[in-house]
Amino acid sequence: MASHVVGYPRIGPKRELKFALESFWDGKSSAEDLERVAKDLRVSIWKQMVDAGLKHIPSNTFSYYDQVLDTTTMVGAVPPRYGWTGGEIGLDVYFSMARGNAKHPAMEMTKWFDTNYHYIVPELRPDIKFAYSSHKVVDEYKEAKEVGIETMPVVIGPVSYLLLSKPAKDVARTFDLLSLIDEILPIYREVISELKAAGAAWVQLDEPFLVMDLQERELVAFYKAYTYLEEELDDIKLIVETYFADVPVKTYKMLIGLKSIFGIGFDLVRGINTLNLIKEVGFPDYKYLFAGVVDGRNIWLNNLSASLSILEDLEKIVAKDKLVVSTSCSLMHTAVDLVNETKLDGELKSWLTFAAQKINETVALAKLLAGQKDETFFASNAAAIVSRMSSPRVNNEAVQKAAAALKKSDHHRTTPVSTRLEKQHKKLNLPTLPTTTNGSFPQTIELRRVRREYKANKISEEEYIKTIQEEIAKVVKLQEELDLDVLVHGEPERNDMVEYFGEQLQGFAFTVNGWVQSYGSRCVKPPIIYGDVSRPNPMTVFWSRHAQSLTARPMKGMLTGPITVLNWSFVRNDQPRSETCMQIALAIKEEVEDLEAAGIQVIQIDEPALREGLPLRKAEHVHYLDWAVNAFRITNCGVKDTTQIHTHMCYSNFNDIIHSIIGMDADVITIENSRSDEKLLSVFQEGVKYGAGIGPGVYDIHSPRIPDTQEIVNRIHKMLSVLDTNILWVNPDCGLKTRKYSEVVPSLTNMVAAAKMLRDELTSAK
Repeated sequence: MASHVVGYPRIGPKRELKFALESFWDGKSSAEDLERVAKDLRVSIWKQMVDAGLKHIPSNTFSYYDQVLDTTTMVGAVPPRYGWTGGEIGLDVYFSMARGNAKHPAMEMTKWFDTNYHYIVPELRPDIKFAYSSHKVVDEYKEAKEVGIETMPVVIGPVSYLLLSKPAKDVARTFDLLSLIDEILPIYREVISELKAAGAAWVQLDEPFLVMDLQERELVAFYKAYTYLEEELDDIKLIVETYFADVPVKTYKMLIGLKSIFGIGFDLVRGINTLNLIKEVGFPDYKYLFAGVVDGRNIWLNNLSASLSILEDLEKIVAKDKLVVSTSCSLMHTAVDLVNETKLDGELKSWLTFAAQKINETVALAKLLAGQKDETFFASNAAAIVSRMSSPRVNNEAVQKAAAALKKSDHHRTTPVSTRLEKQHKKLNLPTLPTTTNGSFPQTIELRRVRREYKANKISEEEYIKTIQEEIAKVVKLQEELDLDVLVHGEPERNDMVEYFGEQLQGFAFTVNGWVQSYGSRCVKPPIIYGDVSRPNPMTVFWSRHAQSLTARPMKGMLTGPITVLNWSFVRNDQPRSETCMQIALAIKEEVEDLEAAGIQVIQIDEPALREGLPLRKAEHVHYLDWAVNAFRITNCGVKDTTQIHTHMCYSNFNDIIHSIIGMDADVITIENSRSDEKLLSVFQEGVKYGAGIGPGVYDIHSPRIPDTQEIVNRIHKMLSVLDTNILWVNPDCGLKTRKYSEVVPSLTNMVAAAKMLRDELTSAK
């Protein structure tokens, strides 16, 4: 019985790739140094899989930044602004596309389906000439072979690649990206040909779009692509991998009918209806079925007994030698190795598995089906499952009753937003086009050191508080000098916008090295929500009250919203996510009301992950948006009309849920706009009326590039063409945590200058 994983984390068990990348970007190490770290990581991962007994080992799941960007380099789809003139694409062009450079901004970045991973969006033109310009797929296959390991190369499939793309900025939005299918397929055929010549027996093409609600033309493109590739296959077996949801019936029937596809991977964790579909429709006896029964999205111990039941059902349909035990998706969405967790208590740790342990679960299930049951492994698993179900630390009756009572209440602010805004502007004394930032200021090495030493009890609480207060004072003074209108305290006490809150809530646990890649070198350490959630004490009031005491200008209280806390955590899987979200909303509601009582008149409740949690299938959208929007409203429905509620969203396509965003009833929303070519504005050009305050970001903070004043003025002019002057705010795209002060100060200086220029223009025009 064969075993397989769809993909594996590339950051390293202790973020080795992150530190190597940032050293290279800072000019402290060479490209050779970076490549040495990368090769060591790849080889160690392959050997780990061999030692675990995994049969189908993936290669080309490593990336210096992003797997979609890797595919862009493979097909030579480099936007002209980066100056590439042909040949093998090097790191300079590669990182310019990812991060921008002194002359040009980076390519757009957005969420990878419904995950917290961000990919670099390809920009395509009708006249593009694809060219095989990166041999990374073949090179990494050969690299593994040189150390004696046979791998299954993994590439994003041609149709999903085109559907993940966008038309270039100067190309009509109506440009059909799938019209490029005939142009891109020869590149894939060339890649497969090279892999075959190098000795590869299998190649995996990831086609995650196959789980979406596809139109007829999209299904035709899939059929056309895989019929075309059939001519090149011969002795190489092609597996098409799907994940994150069920495959629709029509798509499933097309897939099983394509002769070129030798194996199909299904997510049997999130795809809860796929097993019934396979039973009802059947499965060809010549194809391999890669059964994704080990969860690649969460960190809970696999219920081996439940997974075995699914596999036994499949054995009745699929030939035993054609059934492969697999993960539901790439393990890049989970933490790397539980072995590195030294501070989790024994009970909780026994309930968890990270990527390395998920390989062992996959192999153990495959061996069991082959008649080689590891009795100790299965007995330990069963005991841990029972322990978790019966543990008193999981359940809190008072929290459950409070959450249940929410269903009987109304969670709307009673006064219309237009009336509230009028009262708020008067009380806050805000100018036209008020300026602000989205919360965080640069997290310096010194700040991180202080937090680390405080946690390790190396400095006293008094020393810690004094240092943080000094940093807050510095940030407040800087903002006053820059002449920003609504200030923030800079969040120097916070490690991460979710982790900081989770550490103060009951029902959460935290890891030491449970890092997951978000984009590039940016990694997050998601909290683990293992039980019912409650707030024992205020979480931010002390710092916000102190910050407000330093200035007469409005100071924003900064909170992370319940939907984002939920979506950016590893969430318990023993109750509906909506129930957990309502518990978090109640905790945030208590914090909002305490901030208001402390004199904070502007409170920002960030929800960047609202869109991310949207189910991939349209039939499930309404249910999710109903409970998610309701959770946000719960947090602030009891505040005064004069208390201004902000929220912030970034790096997702929000246009299709704009009415739900309006339904959140925030007073002001700040939202990413600049990196995505201002496509947010198109929703207002199409006639959507937005009456609350809105701040579409005027510059991209994920690039080191500093925008000049006129560039920002031009952006605001575009906003004013579709938005009323009295609702428009001026702000960056996102928080400033990852930037340096040498970038932040001139960028904000130019932003404030642009706002003032436009105020003068508007005054002169009256």
